[in-house]
Amino acid sequence: MGVRNKEPRQTSAEASAAIPPRIVNGPELPRKFAVRSSPESGAAFTVASFFSGIGGFDRGFESAGFRVNFQCEINAYCRSVLKEHWPDLTANEDIKKIQPGTTLPVSDVWAGGFPCQDVSLARMGPRAGLRGKQSGLFHEFSRLVELCRPRVILLENVPGLLSSHEGRDFAVVLRTLADLGYCVGWRVLNSKNFGVPQSRQRVFIVGCLGERRDPAEVLFESERGEGHPAAGQADGPRTVSPFKEVVGDTRKGPLVKRMAHCLYACSARHTGTDWSRNYASYPDGRVRRLVPVECERLQGFPDGWTIPSEPKYRNADDLDSLRYHALGNAVTVPVAEWLARQILRYLRSRDTATPASVAGKPGSVVRSVPAIVQPG
Repeated sequence: MGVRNKEPRQTSAEASAAIPPRIVNGPELPRKFAVRSSPESGAAFTVASFFSGIGGFDRGFESAGFRVNFQCEINAYCRSVLKEHWPDLTANEDIKKIQPGTTLPVSDVWAGGFPCQDVSLARMGPRAGLRGKQSGLFHEFSRLVELCRPRVILLENVPGLLSSHEGRDFAVVLRTLADLGYCVGWRVLNSKNFGVPQSRQRVFIVGCLGERRDPAEVLFESERGEGHPAAGQADGPRTVSPFKEVVGDTRKGPLVKRMAHCLYACSARHTGTDWSRNYASYPDGRVRRLVPVECERLQGFPDGWTIPSEPKYRNADDLDSLRYHALGNAVTVPVAEWLARQILRYLRSRDTATPASVAGKPGSVVRSVPAIVQPG
């Protein structure tokens, strides 16, 4: 296809405006979440959210102008967070019990990050892959896709999916969607390139119903070369890793790394390696883990996003554990919004087409290298 795997470009002004503050002085206090910005006027496209978590995809798509019309999440705490921000929607609990036409409305886009526990490299011991009880829920998702055929599918998972069972699990995902009539492409994106100071790589899979090569329009931007650099120029000063740079108040603290390592799902009580790479330090020698609101900012959520108003979540220690775990599993909002805007542009360019007009065409697989694999 002649498309290079290069991260989306941002101007310095855009990047500066997108970077949220990371340092919190004093105790964190619950606060009522501010009203979300309204979607772009005139947008008629809808998105159904599966494995919704705390709404990373949902907020990203809504910010891009979509209307969220369906959510599915099995975790009770995460459903409480979703209810806090989408009070008019009732999230379905179990994807296994969803039946099209009854609990599942028609949507233009289906988005979701199916569970990663069985494919993640962070898992101790052998990985069960798509045979596992968690990651195997992809098959429930594909069951619904076969019955409903949304125009666009967007899936997210950890990079470990690419190597699970020597790549066979990833091949199953691609071939399953292709056999259902989707042209499929994928790309690994890092949250640090979307205005948040966190290095977080995730693989994103896009499927477009019956359309050839179209995932590339979503996953990649068009490029225009600016010519070759002049020969003989010096390389310039050696750069310092952002993981070794610190920012903050050097006199009073706290100090944090300019670039955070990937957040993982963990609890508030654990003191091991789940947070030892991400911490705040003070000139007097004190060290603490990042507080939940700082983790919210690293994931692109507004402050207080993960604080439900339900009375059963009033215990601060228990709530912090739930917040850490949910934020470690979440989709970074700015990444979701960029993908949503790419999908929106794609849908608008083809808004005269309908799923029925393309249903039944054979699928194909577009990789993130210049190659196309057609079904056999």
